[in-house]
Formats: sequence, structure tokens, C-alpha cells
Amino acid sequence: MLTMPTLSVLEHAAFVGAGLLVYVAATRASAQRRHPSAAIAWVLAIATFPYLATPLFLLFGSRKFVRPAPTIHLAGAMPSAQVPDWAASLSLALNLPAPVGNATARLHADGTQALTALLALVTQAEHSLEVGTYLLGHDAVGREIADALAAAARRGVRTRLLLDGVGSLKPPRAQLRALREAGVEVRRFMPLLHNPRQGRTNLRNHRKLVVADGAQVWSGGRNLADEYFLDRPGRSAWVDLSFVVEGPVATQALAQFEHDWASASGRNEPIPSTGTSAPAAAGPVMAQWWPSGPDRADDTLHALLMAAAYHARARILAVTPYYVPDEALLEAWCMACRRGVRVSLLLPRRSNHGLADWARERALRRLVECGAQVWLAERMVHAKAVIVDDALALCGSANLDGRSLFLNYEVMTVFYGQPQIDALVLWHAAQLVQATPYRAQRPAWWRDVAEGVVRAVGFQL
Repeated sequence: MLTMPTLSVLEHAAFVGAGLLVYVAATRASAQRRHPSAAIAWVLAIATFPYLATPLFLLFGSRKFVRPAPTIHLAGAMPSAQVPDWAASLSLALNLPAPVGNATARLHADGTQALTALLALVTQAEHSLEVGTYLLGHDAVGREIADALAAAARRGVRTRLLLDGVGSLKPPRAQLRALREAGVEVRRFMPLLHNPRQGRTNLRNHRKLVVADGAQVWSGGRNLADEYFLDRPGRSAWVDLSFVVEGPVATQALAQFEHDWASASGRNEPIPSTGTSAPAAAGPVMAQWWPSGPDRADDTLHALLMAAAYHARARILAVTPYYVPDEALLEAWCMACRRGVRVSLLLPRRSNHGLADWARERALRRLVECGAQVWLAERMVHAKAVIVDDALALCGSANLDGRSLFLNYEVMTVFYGQPQIDALVLWHAAQLVQATPYRAQRPAWWRDVAEGVVRAVGFQL
């Protein structure tokens, strides 16, 4: 008969102490800064359930690969007329690629138009093609894109496909084998098994980009599957955004892909840098590649959103599928409301993640109490965009939640040109016509407790 080992009180206390020591050593040795709620959650979990929480921390607890950079003292940034001083100074301090002038930028709100633009990029590529995505669907869109990538490889274009190890669990081996046989180089980013970066399973690559010949980049919020592009029987395509930029931003995106490609094989490549000293103005479309994630010492996107909230004077317009901000960002938006800034947030009434809908309620009630306008769309909204005054507009892969802001590999493109800002403002206004206002209601005590638990757990998972 199998008997379970028993531990004395002293042995149990020693195990708890060892677990807490592991937490402190792992956190301090790598100089990882954590949100207080996350730190408290891990400490309580290790103290209460040490035999479960300690292994989970070793598997999922790591948040950063690099140490914080030393403080940079700036004599003053040198922005172009289109780039606000505070944004230019911030990007310099965070060691991000500089704003650059690009030839063209085309926003795609319609899924069919977005798919056509993506396939055109793949078809027209002559030398190189880099594709990074969280999810490649085993459906009509996934097969069409896979076939186009295979055709590009057969005609001599170096074609590389980077898939997230968790987001792309579903693509069958036959599909990936066919791609490899056609000459496409395929890598999985941090797979669940045989991960070259042990203990980092919780860090997912959520970036979406397609770079053709280093000259054009397709990016945004869309994964490569049916629901992001096409209506299906009885189901409309999700509301989403993507865009194509021709110009130096594509070079910045290519440098990012090279970094991610190397990281997927376990190599520690230096953070890509394509010039951070002063913006270039080679074209009329001023834009900037703004990556965020474990490969950056700072939480760069969170820093931008915080700075934008305090510099906003007239409006903050935001669209996201999931809204679970940390307390600092929520308070920054509330303070913006109190200063008279119009804060407008669009969400789906029901997203594809029910827990996120529960976790968002506290923040939404707080926003509405402070005067923000919150709108709920009947369709699933997967677009990610933030517009601040007439100063800048962000569009890309990052949701307004703790996972995107502090754990995932994400990227937003920041547009500083008025035509791009106006286009996103018009798109946002068109979505509100079909949405209804959110009505805050005081929850029952059990619901309030449940929302808090989901929010705390969701920050880590």
C-alpha cells in the first residue's frame, strides 16, 4: 500500500523558508521589479501552498531577461515638429528606436482589405520575408497564408516563420512539415516542451509582424486566422486593426524580428538598436516602433501610457478587448478625467475570455465614477489602439491588461502624423455609433470578492 510521506512542523517551516528564499534570490539576483500586488500574491502563495507555489514560481515567475539600464541624464531631445518633446525624451531614456519618417502608411479596418494587403506583401517579396505571429489558424485564412509563404520560399525568397509556442499549439504537424519542405524556416517561441529558456514558460510572444525585403511592414492586432479577417456562417469577423508602413519603421521591425528569432533558439542577443539619438525625417509619415516585453529592462509601453495620461490635455481615446490595468495606470486615467480630459474607452460587451470580463469590472466602475465614457460593442472587438490629443496614436498588439503590459512580448507602432491620427479618430467614432454606454452597478459582495480574486490571479497568468 502506497503511503504519503509526512513532514514535521519544523521540516514544513524549513520548506516554506526555502521557497521564500528562492523567490527573493530569483527576484533580487535578476533585479526584477514587480507590481506590489504580484509580489504579495507570490509570497502568500509560497507561504500557504509551498509545495505547489514554489515549482510554479520556478516555471512561471520570471518576468525580465535584462537588468534595468543605468539612469540616463538627457541634455534635451531633438524631436521633429511632429513628435512631442515628452515622447521624444521618453523614447531616448528607454533606449528605443527613434521616430522616423516613412513614405506611406495604410490603415486596414476591414478584414478582407487587411488580408489582401498581407498576401500582396508576401507575393511581392523578392529577397526576404519575416513573419511573426502569436497564432496561425488551421482554417481557410491560415492555409491561404501558409500556401503563400510556401510559394515565396519556392521562388527563392528567404522565408522565416516565428510562431508562439502556446498560441500556435493547434497547427498540425502536417502543415508545418509542408512549410519546411517548401523551404520555409519555422521556429516556435518558448514551446511548452524542450524550451531553450527554462523557467520562462509564462512569457509569450504576442507580437504580430510581416516584413517584406526590409522595406515594408504589416502589423497590428490581427493573428493569422479566420476570425480576424473574414465573416463566417452565423459569426461576423472580429473588429480589428492592422496597417502597412513603407519606410524605415520596417527596418526597425526587421531588427526586432532578428532579435526574437535568435531568442527562440535560446541565444541572448543584444537588444536591437536602429538609432535612438534623434528622429529621421526621410518621409512624410512620422512613426516609431515601440516594443515592450521581457527583452526590455523597462516596461516601455506602460511608461508611454503613463506619460501620455499626464500630458494629455483634451482626449484619450482607447480601444482594447481586455481592460485590466494596474492601479497606477487606472489612477492616471482617473486623474486625467478630473483634469477635464475626455477619456473614452471601447470594449466588447463579451470578449472571448470570460475571466477578463470579470476582472475588468472594478476598473470600469472606477473610470465611470471619475467621468470617463465607457462603451460596449456587440461584436467581439480585438483592436488595440490609443489616441492622445492630436499628439500621437498607438496601434499594435498590446492589450490594456497586466499580461500585455508586464509579461508578454508586445509591440505598438506610434504614429505622430495628423492624417494617421485623424484616421484612427474617425474609425473610433464609427465604432461608437454601434456601441452602447456601460452602466456601472454596485456588485453583490460575493461578486466583488470574485472579481478581486480573478484580477489578482489574472495579473500573473
